[in-house]
Amino acid sequence: MAQKPSIPKGTRDFSTQEMARRNYIFDTIRSVFRLYGYRQIETPAMENLSTLMGKYGDEGDKLLFKILNSGDFLSGVDEELLATRNSLKLTNRISEKGLRYDLTVPFARFVVQYRDEIKLPFKRFQIQPVWRADRPQKGRYREFYQCDADVVGSDSLVNEVELLHLIDDVFKRLGIRVAIKLNNRKILAGIAELIGEPDRLIDITVAIDKIDKIGLEKVNEELAARGLQPAAIEALQPFLAIDGTTGERIARLETLLADVAIGREGVEELRYVVETAETIAPMEACIDVDTSLARGLNYYTGTIIEVKALDVEIGSITGGGRYDNLTGVFGMPGISGVGISFGADRIYDVLNTLGLYPGEIGQTTRVMFVNLGKEESLAALRLAASLRESGISAEVYPEAGKLKKQFAHADALHIPMVAIIGADELAAGTVSLKNLSTGEQKTVTPDGLAAELASAN
Repeated sequence: MAQKPSIPKGTRDFSTQEMARRNYIFDTIRSVFRLYGYRQIETPAMENLSTLMGKYGDEGDKLLFKILNSGDFLSGVDEELLATRNSLKLTNRISEKGLRYDLTVPFARFVVQYRDEIKLPFKRFQIQPVWRADRPQKGRYREFYQCDADVVGSDSLVNEVELLHLIDDVFKRLGIRVAIKLNNRKILAGIAELIGEPDRLIDITVAIDKIDKIGLEKVNEELAARGLQPAAIEALQPFLAIDGTTGERIARLETLLADVAIGREGVEELRYVVETAETIAPMEACIDVDTSLARGLNYYTGTIIEVKALDVEIGSITGGGRYDNLTGVFGMPGISGVGISFGADRIYDVLNTLGLYPGEIGQTTRVMFVNLGKEESLAALRLAASLRESGISAEVYPEAGKLKKQFAHADALHIPMVAIIGADELAAGTVSLKNLSTGEQKTVTPDGLAAELASAN
């Protein structure tokens, strides 16, 4: 017996019902993006490795999926290099492309490549899959969708404020209670300077970003392993233990970083974003200032954003921040950007766990016509075509057969209404319409069928 086919670990198939749920998420997010003036673009699934490498830090580079060159990819590799078994050097010779790791770096490449065609500030959104060679686990996949909104060409913190409200609007529509965690990379830089380790900012941020996963003790052990002196680790502790209300946390940071210019700048930016967001309109999401939030990515330079679901144990479901220097690596310095990314797959898992989908979400066909023979099916096909012109989804069962089988098919597909055109209906010029959920059946005219179906919603 042949072995059943399978798919790679960390990837998933989606049934029609699951796709209806996912499209509900995508459509909700897309509608809010457009509400805030963002316009859609797309970029290729694969990028040149020169575009991707070095943008995510050493840990991120390890998670890039590389694509082997076409044809005899080993033809240009000498035997001496093969004998060294140096995978890094070998990869550089046999692979020139990779699957995109996120949508932000391809977007930066897009901005630079089309700089003469883009009017700044430029607000775009993308809803596309990304790939990471990560270890699969609950809420973490190797292939997953991101829904990104970014604005480039503006230094204004108004963009951050609007993004917070955009996040709040999306999760309000989806019915998910969330906390929006905020920090600022300048605050982290100020902390590194204050504790005497200004050149260790990346080491510090990579370690403390794991505090929710591994705890403070393990973070301190990692900091020591990365070469931080005990005195510096000790000086870091007050920053990782800040608590109280949002206002109290900002005030505490202001005091601790009073003598560090870049730290003060970060605190001022954080205060403006928080206070303005809370002033312009009520928000259902709670804002949480978190000094351990770093997100581990090298390109953030200002505000850092992460969103956590309050009612489900899962990783962050949205994240982002400001990345003033990202386009500089592609030869276009001085372009400021800020953006967020919704993790559609984790949002999907949260909605499944909480059962928050609308009841009609899996319904595609409004009415199915049964097939009772050649003449009857021809009348059904004509009437179904007329309904579709009126915007009502309809289908005709393809083979003539027993009513019981056809009704069972409609019921299995959650089609709410069944239309019957048999010999009697043909003779009378009518249609019998049955509601499968209530069992009610009535006779209507073909001209009145569309109105009857619309009223039955």
